[in-house]
Amino acid sequence: MATFAKSTFSAAGYAAFRPSYPDSLYSAVLAFHRGPKRLCLDLGCGPGIVTREMSKHFDRVVGTDPSGPMIKQAKASIEGQKQYANVEFREGGAESTPSIGDGEVDMVVAGQAAHWFDYAKLWPEMKRIVSPKGTIAFWGYKDPVFVNFPEASQIMQHYLYDSQPGKLGSYWSQPGRSYVQDKLRIIQPPQADWEKPERVEYEPASKGKNSGEGTLFMERSLTVGEMKGYLRTFSNFHEWQKNNQDRKASSEGGSGDVIDELFDEAAKTSDWFRDESNMVDIEWGSGLVMTRRE
Repeated sequence: MATFAKSTFSAAGYAAFRPSYPDSLYSAVLAFHRGPKRLCLDLGCGPGIVTREMSKHFDRVVGTDPSGPMIKQAKASIEGQKQYANVEFREGGAESTPSIGDGEVDMVVAGQAAHWFDYAKLWPEMKRIVSPKGTIAFWGYKDPVFVNFPEASQIMQHYLYDSQPGKLGSYWSQPGRSYVQDKLRIIQPPQADWEKPERVEYEPASKGKNSGEGTLFMERSLTVGEMKGYLRTFSNFHEWQKNNQDRKASSEGGSGDVIDELFDEAAKTSDWFRDESNMVDIEWGSGLVMTRRE
């Protein structure tokens, strides 16, 4: 998570462009949880999207993140708002939560953060802090798909994962990214301490909205310009940017960066991508993993 922890990282931009989660996802998570709702811990909370939502359902919610800029953004999002009086944000990692007492947490959640965790250290800490029959719900989403533009989706995948010079594939932090690509199937709670996990997945297709397989949670309509902004929140783009500081986005008066190049190629498959005000429907493949403490 080093990219997001850097002082140069724009947490405000991340918060603006990252997708939120639908009520159906929260409903699935809360339906799985059968115990008390005293304290919920949101690991890798980022700008506090999940933390704020869970505060509606728990007496207290604590969001933690190793990124100082993220925690600053999260705190700003609740400042002066009475409805979030039960929310607290703390800077810190998922694998060590010394401010949380033994068996104090009724539910632990993580939205688009679980692929960063060190599970050899995480599971002992979860065993310590989660109450008997308490629950864990981790979810994540992979790459966006233009559900009505299959050729443009293929071009986007090429730019995001090709490791040749000029593309973004070599800048991913691994193995974390591969965990997301595999819908978090790597997450296997120790059987001695946790129930067999329940998994909910979705894999999108390019045959129109909701044409994929599984349970759809993540969808959104963005303008082409907003889509560019969203891709620029990716960790691999930030690493690419460090090594290509001479290439500025055309929206910033530059000659164009790798994201502009990606969309120039997409425009060759459909003129729709030439106008940044045009709307495109997006879906994400996703994985939700839930388990209970034995």
